[in-house]
Amino acid sequence: METWIQQIMEDFGYVGVFLLIMLENVFPPIPSEVILTFGGFMTTFTDLTVTGVIIASTLGSVAGAIILYGIGLLLDVERLVKIVDKYGNILRLTRNDIYKADAWFDNYGFWTVFFCRFIPLIRSLISIPAGMSNMKFWLFILLTTLGTLIWNTVLVHLGAAVGDNWTKIVEAMDVYSNIAYALIAVVTLGFVVWFIRKKRLFKMKK
Repeated sequence: METWIQQIMEDFGYVGVFLLIMLENVFPPIPSEVILTFGGFMTTFTDLTVTGVIIASTLGSVAGAIILYGIGLLLDVERLVKIVDKYGNILRLTRNDIYKADAWFDNYGFWTVFFCRFIPLIRSLISIPAGMSNMKFWLFILLTTLGTLIWNTVLVHLGAAVGDNWTKIVEAMDVYSNIAYALIAVVTLGFVVWFIRKKRLFKMKK
């Protein structure tokens, strides 16, 4: 995959960067770390500039995020509620749980959208719950752009700084990704345990 990514960027320049990053947002398995660091490296031997790569990649990220936000709008909370009403016993969820989660995102979602832009995989998928909760579009775009701009700027500059050794940055990002995934797994497991215990206590009180 890395060879394919490099070839597209070498053949299409800024347009290639834009398209690849947009696809990376819609299909997270495509590694943004490779695109951004190699894009930074390309500025050392082509006509591409650091600023240009950052702008193209940021526009691509926002475009991809808008697509996922739109998918979230199509799903919406009411559709989820219908699914929970039908399969709630299996999922151990109630429509009240969905409404509570939606209310939480309404109150704190803007922080989540911003900070999740720094977490591999989650950085793309966070756009879906933002759409589902009908987060204000202008706020979603603002926070997504800011978070993405920071992420892209750091990686493009690193790629330009290390030159031929840009793959070292990718290797370091792989370690960062694994740590992030492990932390997410631990937090998710902890939340599931807490949620189940809370439901049991609630039933016992009844």
